[in-house]
Amino acid sequence: MPTLPSRPQPRWDRRSRPLALSLLALALAACAGTAERAPALALDAGVHLHAHADGDDLLTAGLGEAGLRNPVPPAFANPEQPTAAELRRRAIWTNWRGIADLAPGGGYGSVYGTLQPVPGREYHAFARLPGRNQPHRVLVQLPDAFDAGKRCVVVTASSGSRGVYGAIALAGAWGLPRGCAVAYTDKGAGTGYVAEGGRGFGIDGRVAAKGAPVEFAPDAAMAANQDAPRIAVKHAHSGDNPEADWGRHVQQAAQFALQVLDTAHPGDGPWTFRNTRVIAVGVSNGGGAVLRAAELEGDWLDAVVAVSPNILPGDGGRALYDYGTEAAVWMPCALNAAAFDGVLLARPNGGKHPAGTLRCASLKAAGRLEGDSAEAQAESAHATLKAAGWTDEAIAAGALSTGFDLWRAVDVTYASAYARTPASAMPCGYGFAVLGADGRPRAPTAAEQAAWWSDGSGIPPGTGIGLLDGQASGADPALPGLNCLRGLWDDAGGAVRAGIAQTRAALPRAGLPVIVVHGADDGLVPEAFSGAAYARWADASARPVSYWRVRNAQHFDAFLGLPVLAMRYVPMLPYGYRALDAAWATVAEGAPLPGDAEIQTTPRPFANGALAPLTPENLDAPR
Repeated sequence: MPTLPSRPQPRWDRRSRPLALSLLALALAACAGTAERAPALALDAGVHLHAHADGDDLLTAGLGEAGLRNPVPPAFANPEQPTAAELRRRAIWTNWRGIADLAPGGGYGSVYGTLQPVPGREYHAFARLPGRNQPHRVLVQLPDAFDAGKRCVVVTASSGSRGVYGAIALAGAWGLPRGCAVAYTDKGAGTGYVAEGGRGFGIDGRVAAKGAPVEFAPDAAMAANQDAPRIAVKHAHSGDNPEADWGRHVQQAAQFALQVLDTAHPGDGPWTFRNTRVIAVGVSNGGGAVLRAAELEGDWLDAVVAVSPNILPGDGGRALYDYGTEAAVWMPCALNAAAFDGVLLARPNGGKHPAGTLRCASLKAAGRLEGDSAEAQAESAHATLKAAGWTDEAIAAGALSTGFDLWRAVDVTYASAYARTPASAMPCGYGFAVLGADGRPRAPTAAEQAAWWSDGSGIPPGTGIGLLDGQASGADPALPGLNCLRGLWDDAGGAVRAGIAQTRAALPRAGLPVIVVHGADDGLVPEAFSGAAYARWADASARPVSYWRVRNAQHFDAFLGLPVLAMRYVPMLPYGYRALDAAWATVAEGAPLPGDAEIQTTPRPFANGALAPLTPENLDAPR
């Protein structure tokens, strides 16, 4: 593991005098800001501090390498009332396995990354942006081996809609072993689901007592006029359109880190943005969040690394909801085209996917594609996506999202978020509910609800919560609802389009080092619509960023445990770590930031009935 240089006193330090304040005072003092110090955050439930050592730690929750690699989640002694420690352990297990490839032979811990335990302390809080209905959860992990001389804070936002540990495999795995504090935010999403008439989740991840602060309290109207029990999900139902504020969520997490450091290391304080190196990093939606942070005013941020970012640039690119609703309608049919005969996920049992054939027939009946045969119809759908900017590589990787019905899950959640609708009135007749064996909504059990915070991904279906489709009908029952969702994009004057407009990025601050890393084959957030479009726009606007394009790489490292994917793709996390190395060298040592790169890779070969383990030779990275 490379060692970062340590400086007892940065040459740009402008500290005038030590100042130690308690964290509680910082949280409550409305006028605590000075020319050096950012204003104190408004915290809904104070700050909760816990030490993690002696069989527990920050990076692996005491599970170590073997525990994280175990496909069976850590058990709860009492599933109806798990302890806070059990929930934390399981949340860390869930989020590691949701982001990283921990399968044997995948290279994690040997070729790249580390799973070595890191003892330290965690500081949890609910922060709130002015005027917002709901808080966002912030967390600072402070290792016992924190290097006060480096004055290093890594700030991150969760990928997807995950809970606060959603970026631990990227930001935590890089920053904690290097002696940095790591600050996290769930960016107003997360897994604090709430059942109709139920209680929310408290600061420790347990179902909260009545009247206690919770990370998500849905509108009281949620339960009105309900024909069936509904589940409220924070990203979809907060009423805040949190994506519009992702950059400010990141900034508040960094601000919280400075407040923590003022309390934990007062002798080296005050800790301010002027004298502390702050690097923002994120993947997927977290990558979009740190790019939104890059546009905020002030010199509070020193460098940004965005991996596979979901970002809508100020000019060019396409919104996730635009191409996501397009893919949900067209991709099942398009994947039956001849170009994808070699894509094993698109050819179950060696043949064309029956669901794709059905979708082709439905689109043909509606007069939306050409061709009298199933083959010709698939070619027509393929041509439609190509004309919209999709590459064959992105469509091939999109077979994963199509097979898991991920497009619909994402589109449903985001439509509700953009339109700011409650759980009882989601667009296009959709809803979330726990489903019984008969497929009908029912109330969740205590054990089901207790595990939502630790086990959920932030976007149903999953953890026992299903997707209700009020428009399902006909031979292709999902299509009417998908057409409705697409229609919300086509309605340029509607609430969904207004919400999306609020998420469009501005340019990064002039002179800010920014590295964007994107897989050439990304099928969930295609680089042509997102990372590459952002880099082109920034470069054309005299705000150059370093753009690393990784060949043979798609969006989901966690699925590389499947040999059918591992023999086709390399992981993205190694390049995120390498970009962080480069950002640190620029910030701390004055090294020039690496320029644009087309990274050539070699996927793992499959021979003699076995998949070869990943080696450094499979990976290439800028130096």
